[in-house]
Amino acid sequence: MTRGSTRPSARVALVTGASAGIGEAFARLYAAEGCDLVLTARREDRLRRLAAELGERFGVDAQVIAADLADPAAPAAIVEALRGRPVDILVNNAGYGLPGVYAETRWADQQAFLQVLLTAVCELTHRLLPGMIARRYGRVINVASLAGLVPGGPGSTLYGATKSFLVGFSESLNIETAESGVHVTALCPGFTWSEFHDANGARERVNRNVPRWAWQDAEAVARAGMRAVEANRAVAVPGLANKAIALLARLTPDAWALALMRAQAARFRQL
Repeated sequence: MTRGSTRPSARVALVTGASAGIGEAFARLYAAEGCDLVLTARREDRLRRLAAELGERFGVDAQVIAADLADPAAPAAIVEALRGRPVDILVNNAGYGLPGVYAETRWADQQAFLQVLLTAVCELTHRLLPGMIARRYGRVINVASLAGLVPGGPGSTLYGATKSFLVGFSESLNIETAESGVHVTALCPGFTWSEFHDANGARERVNRNVPRWAWQDAEAVARAGMRAVEANRAVAVPGLANKAIALLARLTPDAWALALMRAQAARFRQL
């Protein structure tokens, strides 16, 4: 933990997957807003460097909890490590892509994927939401994806499905908490400059096939998420191009949309 905060009223933001990409961007932006931080991810060395930097730069308290959300025990362990510290802002950002045709992958890998992208999100939210409701203040940002708003395609088979779940989950919670002072948003970015495509081996393919205008930087995506949750918008799609794609997906007949995904998916996903 960095030097302690002297601001007793500082909000506390817990960010999963905070060691890089969109999660790191959220951590930086909330620190700049004066929020104390709880940073969690697998790479403790990166988290500690980030915590030290943000603590020194913004004078906030930054607690590091190294955890692998693929471990079913991790969400409970994270909450226990808080030692009763209230969390006002929860950013469920941790995630990755699992390439390959579903039938040719190992179930153990798919099970871990579901644990990180779906079960851990639900459990952390379930554990922290009651306190937010009791205090009449809370912000929950579930980092979904534009993939959750368009028809599914081959490869990374469960990715779009889990992100679609997060959209519906966030919409339901947004309604349930409408009178409680808690805001819930599903953030649905498209292609974002981060380590995501390096981790799943798709970097060369997407760089070759996705035009530069289609990309956003992680800070812009995080800022859009922060604005959306403050406005209590249930779903936020950052970027004009992504908004157009999401709208087109809603208006296009299913058979046409699936045919388009079938034709284009191999350009972006490893099969």
